[in-house]
Amino acid sequence: MANKNEQETRTAIDDINDTLSGAGQKIQDNKKGIVWASAAIAVVVIAVLGYVYGIRQPGINAANEAVGQADITIMAGNDTLALQQYMQVADNHGYEAGNRAKLEAAILLYKNGDYEKAVEYLKNYDQQESLIGAASLSLEGDCYVNMDKLDEALGCYDKAISVSDDNAFYTPFFMLKKANVYRAQKNSAKELQTYTEIKNKYPEYANAYRIDIDKYIERAKAEADAVK
Repeated sequence: MANKNEQETRTAIDDINDTLSGAGQKIQDNKKGIVWASAAIAVVVIAVLGYVYGIRQPGINAANEAVGQADITIMAGNDTLALQQYMQVADNHGYEAGNRAKLEAAILLYKNGDYEKAVEYLKNYDQQESLIGAASLSLEGDCYVNMDKLDEALGCYDKAISVSDDNAFYTPFFMLKKANVYRAQKNSAKELQTYTEIKNKYPEYANAYRIDIDKYIERAKAEADAVK
């Protein structure tokens, strides 16, 4: 009887050992999977770090150095050389420095009267910050005005207004440009609407910059009434 009980106990223990052995093997298999997964993650991390410090960071440094040299040149008053340098950075470098160089080049090209080329750089400029982005859109609109493409100018001013975060200075400033385009198009009704909106939404703007907004409203109203 004792032998029978002992045998049953041994059998039970063997079963438990077999179960534990199987579980242990599964744990070992899982460990292998975890090791492989960790190794794969490590490879990705190493690759990312290699890109950042081995490729991207030197590229950023080179772009920053190049645009910095252009900044020094323009501060020295040599706009012609600065334009060449900004264009070179914009054409050959990416990153934030290359992006800023596009805007700087566009500003200088606008001053030189090369509006088409300025628009090319402005269209490739990544508007990362709302007010600077709005200003770049406004500059693009100014280029179109000088190219007598007034509908395109209005589109740019509308975009500038929409991304300017309702800024108390910039938004009404862009709206004034828009009103001037409407006047050039002899669209007195739209001109009147824009001036009225400036007066109602930004009453402090006209006072701060001594703009007789009421005079413009009355002029636009008289012209709008004349064509009815």
